[in-house]
Amino acid sequence: MKEMPDDTPAGSVSEYMFKEGVKDQLDKLDYDLVGLLPVKQRVREIAALLVLDKMRRKLGFDTAVPSLHMCFTGAPGTGKTTVAVRMGQILAKMGYCRSGHVVVATRDDLVGQYVGHTAPKTKEVIKQALGGVLLVDEAYYLYNAANDRDYGQESIEILLNFMENNREDLIVVLAGYKDRMDKFFSFIPGMNSRIGNHIDFPNYEVDELYEIARVMTRDLEYDMSEEAGDVFKRYIERRMDMPFFSNARTVRNAMDRARMNSAIRIFDEAIAPHSSGDITAAQMKEIAPADFQIILDEALEAPDDAILA
Repeated sequence: MKEMPDDTPAGSVSEYMFKEGVKDQLDKLDYDLVGLLPVKQRVREIAALLVLDKMRRKLGFDTAVPSLHMCFTGAPGTGKTTVAVRMGQILAKMGYCRSGHVVVATRDDLVGQYVGHTAPKTKEVIKQALGGVLLVDEAYYLYNAANDRDYGQESIEILLNFMENNREDLIVVLAGYKDRMDKFFSFIPGMNSRIGNHIDFPNYEVDELYEIARVMTRDLEYDMSEEAGDVFKRYIERRMDMPFFSNARTVRNAMDRARMNSAIRIFDEAIAPHSSGDITAAQMKEIAPADFQIILDEALEAPDDAILA
């Protein structure tokens, strides 16, 4: 690169973020996800690196593609897939991948049941993800320490090869519980060395889950009163003490049940004797306390180890 004065203008960062569509994707992340401030901050940091890297390239500085493979750790329902989608869009806007689409895969998608079956399965999934992001959920199930003949090892070796040799056309995101991912990396050190970004997704608090429910209510064009919200919070507090609590997924299931209960309540009222049968738009939009009370009562009556949706 030829010499240039230190005061050569490189452009405005905010202008560049707007022009490249990065600001729009970060705004959408804020809109889509409640809370998760450490996660959003980490995504902004990665976006900042990409923006400045591209501005350097525009001036003619030598640049190298940073390691964009990632590890997302956290419980189910904490927004890992949503963040992967937004990261894919940011990377596509910045020219670090062609399309930014996300392919979600698990062990069943990658590992075969007999000799010679794993390689074509893994390569087919990778082929679908090329130009975008491959999100491997519960990645630790790829490795079975108790069985040295397990076919998962073959899938891991193929992934490692593509992660190293196709860094400009494939971003791999490994996801799962933090303790299990740490153990997985201890068995596969070559995988850990290829992961440039580790992002931990904390569990949501009750008030944050209530805000998620309000966002879902808004998006589905329903109205939820504060009284209904209070019953919802009591339900979430109970579910947190029971097996398979899944943060935002549990909220979505609760909202689906509440909508069904609302529909049944309105329907029964409409066909009751002496009813005109007419219903209003306001009635059809209402999520009432009674709609959550039904699922709260079920949860309170169930034993602590009961499995609920």
